[in-house]
Formats: sequence, C-alpha cells, structure tokens
Amino acid sequence: MLIRRSLIPASLLLLAQTSVAQAAEPADLVLYDARVITMDPDHPKATAIAIRNGKILAIGDDDIASQFEASREIDLDGRMLMPGFIDTHVHIIGTPRRAVDLTQVGSIAEVQQLLRDKAEELGKGEWITGYGWDEAKLAEKRNLVSTDLDKAAPDNPVMLTRAGSHSAVGNSLAMKLADIDSSTPDPDRGVIDHFDNGEPNGIIRERIDLYARLVPPPAPGEMKPSFVSRLKALLPLGITSLMEALTTIDDEPADKGGAPDGTGPATAPTFKQFREIYAEQGESLPRSTLYIAYPGAERLKAFPYHTGYGDDRLKLGPIGEMPAADGGFTGPTAWTLEDYKDMPGFRGRALTSPEDLLSMVRTARNLGWQMGIHAIGDAAIERLVAIYAQALDEEPQHDARWFTAHLTMLPPPETLSLMASHDIWGAAQPNFLYNLEGRYNQTLDGERLQHINPVGTPLRWGVHMAFGSDNLPIGPLYGFYVAVTRQAASGTVYGKDEAVSRIEALRAYTQDAAYLSWDENKKGSLTPGKLADMIVLDHNLLTVPEAQILDTKVDMTIIGGKVVYQR
Repeated sequence: MLIRRSLIPASLLLLAQTSVAQAAEPADLVLYDARVITMDPDHPKATAIAIRNGKILAIGDDDIASQFEASREIDLDGRMLMPGFIDTHVHIIGTPRRAVDLTQVGSIAEVQQLLRDKAEELGKGEWITGYGWDEAKLAEKRNLVSTDLDKAAPDNPVMLTRAGSHSAVGNSLAMKLADIDSSTPDPDRGVIDHFDNGEPNGIIRERIDLYARLVPPPAPGEMKPSFVSRLKALLPLGITSLMEALTTIDDEPADKGGAPDGTGPATAPTFKQFREIYAEQGESLPRSTLYIAYPGAERLKAFPYHTGYGDDRLKLGPIGEMPAADGGFTGPTAWTLEDYKDMPGFRGRALTSPEDLLSMVRTARNLGWQMGIHAIGDAAIERLVAIYAQALDEEPQHDARWFTAHLTMLPPPETLSLMASHDIWGAAQPNFLYNLEGRYNQTLDGERLQHINPVGTPLRWGVHMAFGSDNLPIGPLYGFYVAVTRQAASGTVYGKDEAVSRIEALRAYTQDAAYLSWDENKKGSLTPGKLADMIVLDHNLLTVPEAQILDTKVDMTIIGGKVVYQR
C-alpha cells in the first residue's frame, strides 16, 4: 500500500524527495491505488501505471509512484483501470440541418411534434429527414407509417430511417416523388410494405435509397460539426478506438443505398472528411479505423491506398458493410436457411449475388484489402464464408484477418469449421439481443432464437470473435452484459450456452478487437511500450454483481496518456 506523503515527517520527506529526485525517471502521468485489469496474460493484474510520451512506461504495484517523477499523479482510490474499449462496428452518422433526431423519442406524438417544428423551420417543400426510431420504444408499439407523417408535415416530403438503417418510412409526398404507388413492384433487393387495402404504407425495407437519392445533399462543411460531436460522444462510453463501418473513398455516396441513416449523399463520412477532422483534432478523439464501402472495381483500382494506410490515429481498414450479403432483422430482410416464424415461404433475401460477391472479394484481395462484409442471416453467413474460403484457397494471403461483420445467427457446423480452418473471424454485436429482442421473437423460434447473437459456440469451434455495437446501442457495457448473461431487456435469458466468461467478453472488446486492425501489439492491453489508451470505471466488471453491470460508469477516458474525458 502506498504511504501518503502527509503522514511522513517533514525532515524525512525532504530527504526522500532529494533521493527520488536523483533516482526517479520522468513521467507524464502516474495512476496508482487502482485495480488494474491489464488484459496481458503474462501480467494480468497491477495497482499502478506510469505513462510517458503517450505510451505505457511501466506497470506494477504502487511503488511505481515513487519510481517516477510525474507531472501529474492520480489516486484512483481502488477503482478499476483497464484498456479502453475498442468498438469494431460503429456508424458515425452526421446530422444535416434538415434532420430530426429520433433516437430518444418515446411516442409517435413526439415524432409528429418534431416534424411540425422542423417543417416550420424549413418551410414548405423542403425535405425533412431523421434517424433512430424504433417501434419497440414507441408507446404505440407499432411502426411509423405514412399517415402518421402526413398529419404532422403534409407539405414537406419526409423520410425517417429506423434504428439499424435497414428500413425507412416516408410520407405521402415522399412516396409521390419516389413514384411509389399501389402498382409499384418490390425493387431489386428490397421490399415495399402495404396497408391491408393494398396501398403502400410508406415503409421501404433495405432499398431506402429510393427516398434518399431524392434528398438534396448538405452544404459543404455542414456535416463536420456533427461528425466531431458524435466522435466525442464515444469518450464517456469508454471507447478509445473504433472501426467506422461505412466510409466512402471520396465524396460520392456509398453504393446501393446512400448513407447509413438514409438521408442522402454525404451524411456518411468520407475518407477526406475524416482526414481533415483528425488532422485538426485527432488527439482529442478516439482512434479510428475505417471500413470502406466497395466503390466498384475500377474506382478501387484507381484509389492509391489500401488496408493499413494511415497512422495510429486514423487509418484504412477493410472493404465492408456495402454491398452486403443480406439485410437485417430490423427490416426484416436477413437471409435465413429456414422460413421466418409464422411467415411461410419468406426467408429474407440475399442482397448481392454470389457472382458479384466473389468478384468483389477477388478484386479487393488482389489490391491488398482486408474483407469485412455484412452478413446477418445464417444463409448469408454460409455463402459469404464459402466465398471467403474459395478466394483464400485460390490465392493464399499471409495474415489476411478477414471477418464476417455481425455473425448474428449461428451458421451450420460446416461453416464454423471453414471459419476456423481459414482463420475467418466474427465481428459480432452481442448487444443486439438486448435491443432487438422483440424483433427476434417475431421472426425466429426454437434453436434459432436461443442461439441468436452467438459467442460461446463459435469460440468452442475455434472461431475468434471481436465485439462492436453497430449503434444498437453503442455503449460497450450492453454488449459485455449480454455476452456474460445472455439476458435481454425483458429479463429473459436466451441460450445460456452462448454466454462467455467476463474475461473473455473483455478480451473481445480489447485485445481481440485490436487484432482486426493489426494493432494487438500497440493497444488492447496495458503493457509497457503500448499506447496509453485506458479507462477508469467506478465498478470492477470482473466482480460487480450482474444486476449492476449496466449501472457502471466510466469515470475517466485516457487516450495516448491524455485525459480526454472525466466524469
């Protein structure tokens, strides 16, 4: 235990200070009296850590505080200190002036009031967009439909994208502008929903670009403040690194669907925009690795960079997210091997043909890109993994680190075996079970429901897993909680054999997550020489009762030895 300086006689303190001044190394920051969970298997626990020049200088017991002369010392009073969370699938969604924020709305009436206010602000005829509604959170417990929007903003075309970005609802004016009526067939790769009388109800699943392409793009520079704001909002969640899951290589919209919030071109970040932001403010933001939406073979060949380009603050990651192997359960259009519950003949759908998937994978492979394609349903995962394996067998890649983004359903044993033999990882979102419980119960049953968002089974097959959120919700504590408890928001426990230990869950959010961006030797554990990216929590996640996990607070976030957030 560290002896407090106030208890040392003045004469001895002077002598001690003189001795320390002669022997101690300089440090920028020392943290002591902590419960350090290092995630380093060789040295799993400690109580103090010293930092210099953005990296971990030393880690050990509280004697560290006397071995280094630091410009700042922080007594953590027994709180947990661990590596910062790394979220492998985040969407940094920009907000244009025409958008309303629907992430916190609790009723259709609230949505309507937001639309009335925005219509008054913008004037008649202007598009109104928004992101984040979830029927499970609405008091009415139903989807928004066109007539709801018509009552609030009849003179403005309106498009509101559901949380998860796999469906959107438009009002009557938006449908008219998009040429959608009772005779309009389902678009390729999408579904148009209808009222009982056969008229379209405004909801489009997957092909939200039918609306989005009509929305005027934001003015130059309009999105930048909201991108920065959303990046900074990750710091109180303890996220020190992220993989942004939909970035375009230039100012063109992402292929086949527009931005993730469906509000039109340029609301998803571009590589250029992120480079500008990080050049100006990178030291105050989480480190970012960018998925790149596949722009087509010729444009990708003309792009001068590939996976790994950049630095420790911002770099390029995989080709991924778009185009996707299938849709999602928020549509629902995830492609499954068996019929959806109570929906004979409906199994979702593949969004990209096997020929196009294989062509994309081969092109990206030959140009030096990692792969991280979206696959949610078991049929989509089966097809994607088979294509990955074929491409890797054709041209073996050294240290490829390809992964399936989501791995939401448990695929067949043969697919798990292929993943293990070809070192294909799963970048999963266990938090989905907490947020999407209602949709899963509507669409799945039996073993498919019990094994949704699997972690335990893939690990037992030798498939490596890393965790992320996909914004549903972003906070890593939700993913950690579900991974170790398998308990959804209702309190129901699903497939307990898919649960993992607390240390395994933390590893998937730290050391193993770092692996996907070739950073396992730079971050993900608190080890001398690594980047000083760490967080302080008010509860110890390895010992706190399960019921209190979601009450845990991030007290401090440190990136590169700099305190960037303090509660």
